[in-house]
Amino acid sequence: MELRGQETIAVIGAGVLGLSSALELIEKPQTSKHQIVIVADHFSTDPPNPVYSTTNAGAHYRPVPAINTQTEREGEHAARTYSRFKKLAAEEPAMGIEFMEGIDYVSGAATANYTAMKPNYVNSEGFRLLEGTEKPQGVKFAARYDSFTVDPETYCFHLLRRFRLKGGKILRLTLQSAEEAFRLDGYNVALVVNCSGMGFGDPKSFIIRVAQQNEDGTWTFIVPRPLDGGTIVGGTKEVRDWNPTASLAVREELLQKGAKMYPGIVNSSGGFDVIRDVVGRRPAREGGMRLEVETLPDKRSIVHAYGIGGRGFETSWGIAEDVQRMVTESMEKRTLMNRL
Repeated sequence: MELRGQETIAVIGAGVLGLSSALELIEKPQTSKHQIVIVADHFSTDPPNPVYSTTNAGAHYRPVPAINTQTEREGEHAARTYSRFKKLAAEEPAMGIEFMEGIDYVSGAATANYTAMKPNYVNSEGFRLLEGTEKPQGVKFAARYDSFTVDPETYCFHLLRRFRLKGGKILRLTLQSAEEAFRLDGYNVALVVNCSGMGFGDPKSFIIRVAQQNEDGTWTFIVPRPLDGGTIVGGTKEVRDWNPTASLAVREELLQKGAKMYPGIVNSSGGFDVIRDVVGRRPAREGGMRLEVETLPDKRSIVHAYGIGGRGFETSWGIAEDVQRMVTESMEKRTLMNRL
């Protein structure tokens, strides 16, 4: 039963950050006493759409050496997320999470970041440098670690289902601002969580059309999908490219680079069985994601969590935990002020 007079926390966005945050809020006792509603214009059950980047994501774990404040924070979120995914994979195999070996081959300008052997990278589970015959000719740095990959459609379906079974509400609605979520018809919204991706006109936000360090600065990655979901072959990184249409020339280039790196990807005829082209727009932000509480002039709070770029899945639960903590602190502060 929907309790319309009950205080509500509105979560904007049904991408992996919005879903994870909403589920964290509804499962923790400090916030589960509130009605939680997800407000979004796209959900994981909709047909593929470049605007909704979650189901177009590579959706895998890849540690990145922490070389500045931004990557240090992302590394900390990724470590907590890794632990949560291990737990989920063991408890619910049907969620579409599979652990496997991850391998990095790095050359070019990025090599120095890896050879610096930053703790967050070398402390990854199963980390080991590859040398000798394990290291391909021409590659300057090579390492392996324990990784995971996710089928994003299956995984997000399970998150949404779990959220609904615990009493969460969903509302399909296009908002023009985060503040608009305080005025949801029939809901007593006390706090808003903004997981909108781009942040409603934030001038620091920008789009990366992802595709993935070779000597020339380009990337090649191969990510097998769980549950017989095929293999993602990438990649490119095209900043501020809003084109929703896949390029056949880029596809051919990516496939050829993928086959050179891992010849086992070609079929028995030496070609490729292409299932579909995937174009994903990753909502990034200058200086890193926005993860903070904004207090409005009327003392209401918005918890912002957007602009993570291409690391949404691998940082999702760490970010969701921080969102839940900030929501709890904001609601407690609000209650205290109302008593004064």
